[in-house]
Amino acid sequence: MAAFEYVALDTGGKRTKGVITAETARLARKELLRRKLTPLQLSVSGRARRAGDAEGKAQGGLGSLQLGGGALPSKDVALITRQLATLIRAGSPVEEALRAVAGQAEKPALRRVMHGVRDSVTEGYRLSEALRSERKAFTPLYRSMVGADEASGDLGAVLERLADYLEKAQTMRRKITSALIYPAALAVTALSVIVALMVFVVPRVVEQFDSIGQELPGLTLAMIAISSFLRDFGLYLLIALIIGGAAGARALRNPKVRRRFDGALLATPFIGKLVRSVNAARFGRTLSTLIESGAPVLESLDAAKTTVSNTALREAVADVALAVREGGSLSAAMKKADMFPPLMVYMAASGENSGELGPMLTKSADYLEAEFESTTSVVLNLLEPAIIIAMGGIVTTIVLAILMPILKLNSMALT
Repeated sequence: MAAFEYVALDTGGKRTKGVITAETARLARKELLRRKLTPLQLSVSGRARRAGDAEGKAQGGLGSLQLGGGALPSKDVALITRQLATLIRAGSPVEEALRAVAGQAEKPALRRVMHGVRDSVTEGYRLSEALRSERKAFTPLYRSMVGADEASGDLGAVLERLADYLEKAQTMRRKITSALIYPAALAVTALSVIVALMVFVVPRVVEQFDSIGQELPGLTLAMIAISSFLRDFGLYLLIALIIGGAAGARALRNPKVRRRFDGALLATPFIGKLVRSVNAARFGRTLSTLIESGAPVLESLDAAKTTVSNTALREAVADVALAVREGGSLSAAMKKADMFPPLMVYMAASGENSGELGPMLTKSADYLEAEFESTTSVVLNLLEPAIIIAMGGIVTTIVLAILMPILKLNSMALT
């Protein structure tokens, strides 16, 4: 038996809270209905959730899936959304489509989540309501998108639009990750090679110069000094860098520090433009998807704000929502915020004038994403040879510092 905390309405419409025990969430709902209580919220109680988490860790780290379903990877959510859209548009009832998707799911966690949603639909809940029973797997934004247009009766089209959104968001994340990982890995490799030369190779070669008894060139002396510093204090330097990085990451959890950091990031000449484009594209695509799904603009702005990672831009979105709530137009509020790319502001104004705000925002998001992809592609193509050239220059300097005393000895021997 598991304990579930519930919020429900009685026959008189009065809200009531309590705890009920049942084998599953489905049986808990049935018991509440038998008591003539309409469940509004149902969640595993804190003690049961902690026990479930411990049990999940003991079984291999899957975590508790009793009600929340566990956090699913974005690619899995996009996949099941596309499968549901295809099946429902082909004429399958929602319950059968959910059963089919659950049946072909390879991951146990995904299969349990889909069975949980299907059980709720079988009990008479709408799909958007059933998704709340697995709120850990499906974000509020996801549930809002499904619920916004579910009443129209064309659930297949809603899910197809949502699948397009998730797939494009996943593609954008993959591009950002690849753009950051490759140059970082190349730079770390080059730095590791240089440090290895300075710590292990240079000292052994320098030992041969101790018996010469002659003055060494300035470049060689500088290289010896750097090598000695890295050997004596390199470990402490590494520890200091790790501590500094951890302290910086912790400081960024402070809202005020994060706001100043994100504002400075946007002000950086090149990186700021990329960050602005990525966040604006994500905001525009989310907003357009919600608007095309029939959600009100204010609700769409509140939901789209959560997809913006830069706090300075997120505050700008909040200011835009406030201006729209007070009766202003979306494009005018975006222009006044002076934080959005001019193209997006222009496209928003054009969409408002033509009555096609959603499609125009989608076009602006497509353009910004394409611009980001082309810019990062050029930068990566230039960064790779730049890192290699820099590494080659440093290695050449090290080799020269080693060879110069040897060449000097050879010239003295010949004379």
